[in-house]
Amino acid sequence: MGQLTGLCCLLLLSLAVLTTARPKTGAQPKCKSGPVDLVFLIDSSRSVRPHEFETMRKFMIDILNELDIGPDTTRVGVVQYSSQVRSEFSLKTHSKMDAIVKNINEIIPLAQGTMTGLAIKYVMNVAFTEAEGDRPKVPNVAVIVTDGRPQDRVAEVAAEARDKGIEIFAVGVARADMTSLRAMASPPFEDHVFLVESFDLIHQFGLQFQDKLCGVDLCLESEHGCEHICESSPGSYHCLCLPGYTLNPDGKTCKAIDLCAEGKHDCEQVCLPTPGAFTCDCNKGYQLNADKKTCSTIDLCAEGKHDCEQICIPSPGAFTCDCNKGFKLNQDKKTCTNMDMCKTVAHGCEHQCVSTPGSYYCICPEGQLLQDDGKSCGTCKSANIDLVLLIDGSKSVRPQNFELVKKFVNQVVDSLDVSAHGTRVGLVQYSSRVRTEFPLNMYHTADEIKAAVMKVDYMEKGTMTGLALKHMLENSFSEAEGARPASRNIPRIGLVFTDGRSQDDITEYAKKAKEAGITMYAVGVGKAVEDELREIASDPVEKHFYYTTDFSAISTIAENLKLNVCPAESQGEIEVKDPCACESLVEFQQATMSSLEQLTQKHIL
Repeated sequence: MGQLTGLCCLLLLSLAVLTTARPKTGAQPKCKSGPVDLVFLIDSSRSVRPHEFETMRKFMIDILNELDIGPDTTRVGVVQYSSQVRSEFSLKTHSKMDAIVKNINEIIPLAQGTMTGLAIKYVMNVAFTEAEGDRPKVPNVAVIVTDGRPQDRVAEVAAEARDKGIEIFAVGVARADMTSLRAMASPPFEDHVFLVESFDLIHQFGLQFQDKLCGVDLCLESEHGCEHICESSPGSYHCLCLPGYTLNPDGKTCKAIDLCAEGKHDCEQVCLPTPGAFTCDCNKGYQLNADKKTCSTIDLCAEGKHDCEQICIPSPGAFTCDCNKGFKLNQDKKTCTNMDMCKTVAHGCEHQCVSTPGSYYCICPEGQLLQDDGKSCGTCKSANIDLVLLIDGSKSVRPQNFELVKKFVNQVVDSLDVSAHGTRVGLVQYSSRVRTEFPLNMYHTADEIKAAVMKVDYMEKGTMTGLALKHMLENSFSEAEGARPASRNIPRIGLVFTDGRSQDDITEYAKKAKEAGITMYAVGVGKAVEDELREIASDPVEKHFYYTTDFSAISTIAENLKLNVCPAESQGEIEVKDPCACESLVEFQQATMSSLEQLTQKHIL
């Protein structure tokens, strides 16, 4: 508060009036105050006549005569401006009054234009800097004296200067523009803006400050109405708010700064406001993480805080119980009872269903083998196919999803009997162009194929599915790329994977592929077009067409995908007498069962 009182004393200009309006009766006491940094900004444009400039010199000297000048009390700087800005001396230049007076009397006017905005910017960026003698935490006061309208913009730069804590008094003489003076001065304007009719009357400027600017702390001696903090300034005051609050438009009351309501927080779920700050919390069933911002589900199942016998299904802060397949939940909603799956489900076993805890399996009569569907019985199983997979490498798939596509391919490979004489696999990637990643005759084991798949680079770009089908028909199923001769009757299967609409026509080569005897499967994800998938798929379409909305679900398709074909069509080179020599297979099955029975009897004995 002492510094603010010092500002009052700073402009004790009534004493300057006494030097011209009435004789001195004795030495007047100087205004003792706390430290102040004061800069005069004087207009020396060509419109200021020589005798008027002399009046400004005397005006400054009279004011300074009443101040306590010194390195630890009041420091003074003078800047004159016209079309350019010139510092006559800085805050650190003089520490004694006689040196200041001498320097003021030696000022030579610039006598050019009136660039007031440029001058204010100089005072803000240069005059009130540590390098020029400005002291931290010491009030900055600028007194601008001008006789004309500025030739540049002053409002923005003056507002910036005030925001940096510079209190600005604007003194206009004769032709000065009141609007410009108000744009420069600090509020309230009635205490900071003064218009004098002529330079001869400039000393009356001091009379208007006599009662306002020395020794009166309006925060202490008036009903200021500030809700939180009242801060005095020369002849005035303004209200401030405590940290976390902002001043209302009435300039007196304060309201809490609600960072939560303003969206200025990084809480994941719940923001709890305090004035100018916030804390984070979580919804019911969630707990706050160590970062005090994000939340994680309270998983009672994972924490073992449940009493479910078999399956615990978590929900935030709670759980429900369920049972494994083949069991039913009891009335207590916790324990489970085993069910005879053969009696409770449509098992579909052609011959006999055998129940196991929570599941079942099918068996066939003596002399027959269980087929790949796990339900029907027959005399032999199909094992050999030539399989070419066409995978979509277009830009819309995205890199992370392309990795899921490669895992999908490897899941398909895991379900096959891969060997040089058994199932062969080739891989083609397509986007705006088509690339054979490896032909049918390159790899002969599932591990080799899976390793090669994981090394495939993502192509990006477009979706030319029709071009890919043409490439598959003309190249991938050629003997040159490892397809076995058509005379061998090895089933040829093409699997097309896509995530979007083809950019070219698929009709011609989808039809030609099926006419060439290739069994076509179509797998679509996301924005794949169902009509295109159905057009690619072989009949019956429902058994050769798969679709899911999410890449993460394609593993389920891989598990359910059945690439086996009619047994009568498979003539592969399995290393047995004949892949469809059913009598040999039945003989082998019977011999195996006999050996198992003997081992069991020995174990019992």
